[in-house]
Amino acid sequence: MTRSASLALLFVCLLPGCGNDNNSDGPKGPPVAPDAGAQPDAGSIPGPDLGQVGLDTGSAPLSSQVQSDKPRATSSVVPAADASQLAADNLAFGVDLHRQLGKQNSGNYIFSQTSISLALAMLYGGAANNTAVQMATALHFSLPPERLHPTFDALELALMAPSSDNGGKAFQLSIANSLWVQSGAVFLPSYLDLLAQDYGAGLFIEDFVHAYESARGDINTWVSDHTEQMIPELFPVGSITPDTRLVLANAVYFHGDWLFPFKGGSPKGTFHAATADVSVPMMSSEQSNASLWSGAGWNAASLTYAGGTTSMILLVPDAGTFTAFEQGITADSLTAMLSSTQVQTGMVTMPSFKFATPSSLDTTLKALGMTDAFTPNVADFSGIDSGRDLSVGTVIHKAVIAVDEKGTTAAAATGVTVGITSVITPPTKLLVVDRPFLFFIRHAQTGAILFQGRVTDPTQ
Repeated sequence: MTRSASLALLFVCLLPGCGNDNNSDGPKGPPVAPDAGAQPDAGSIPGPDLGQVGLDTGSAPLSSQVQSDKPRATSSVVPAADASQLAADNLAFGVDLHRQLGKQNSGNYIFSQTSISLALAMLYGGAANNTAVQMATALHFSLPPERLHPTFDALELALMAPSSDNGGKAFQLSIANSLWVQSGAVFLPSYLDLLAQDYGAGLFIEDFVHAYESARGDINTWVSDHTEQMIPELFPVGSITPDTRLVLANAVYFHGDWLFPFKGGSPKGTFHAATADVSVPMMSSEQSNASLWSGAGWNAASLTYAGGTTSMILLVPDAGTFTAFEQGITADSLTAMLSSTQVQTGMVTMPSFKFATPSSLDTTLKALGMTDAFTPNVADFSGIDSGRDLSVGTVIHKAVIAVDEKGTTAAAATGVTVGITSVITPPTKLLVVDRPFLFFIRHAQTGAILFQGRVTDPTQ
């Protein structure tokens, strides 16, 4: 039978910052769909409640996990309009990221908008005033906070809802969140409750000040465990320091065999790469294995994974037009291309490929308008600790993907450091993907795009 293919994605928000501490944990439940809602006020967006909670580190061992008294909201119902709005907003953010990261990468690249949005949504839960306004604008969060976070909760639960015919281990999708805090630090209970209720974030206590390397090991172990060891070390030596106060982590694991696998032992064929023709294994099928459709200047195909809830969509521009096509994509045009109703059953021949993309998101997020969050003494994350001493240091992201005859394996990780700011039909058609193309791994029910990227040379 087909070999299991796994796709793991991870997004971690590392916040080195002011002194604070508290704990809350809860594994993530299944995901949900997005919806339409109101625009955020152009003025201030206040952070969560008053009152603070401190951890008694004398009785709580380091690296211990503390459960918030607020359970994960696993049965909340959000308006369909809110689910639809979040889906549209996330897609728009993904288009912005694609455009910005495309400038930084001349060849193949991959990223996970879903992972980045989830992690930054947890950070956004503690932002206030202009910092929150800028984050909402950059991330395309048009729902007000009191509707945004429950809708993200619903999205995650919907994403992880088991399919009725998942074929055992042929398909898996799981999401987990965690919060790592400095022992003895003080955080607003409203913020901890938000992460527990809407993100199921487990809370762990660490001593970053005196044992930052041990803390780094603990977090890397959590990351590795929740990505099936696909990302054994997210945080390298030196990335977590005595100034670290808070780390937010999100991990997504996806394991998907093709519903209709390609033939094994793919022969090599020619792929017309961006710079020159290359020889690469070209996977083919002896049966219908895809849905095909097309538009002016492009062809598309959708290959379904086992369980039927998720698929990989390929967008293949006409020869010689890739750059102009990619640069011309908008949220509206991408939505239209991904949702065509003129679908025909057929077969796809495509290259196998495998690559990784490390990305710094600092410049990208600042270019999208999220500047205050990076500025000491200006950033306002008072919704986390009621103070003004936290600011984002850096945002890093890395993603890996491997596609072969059996399925897909991918992993992604993002880290956000925040530091103390005391210092500033029968088949009738065949699509041969032998030229640069874009790919999107999309969840059918919610429309969430788990991974997306570009392949200009599958040999790289």
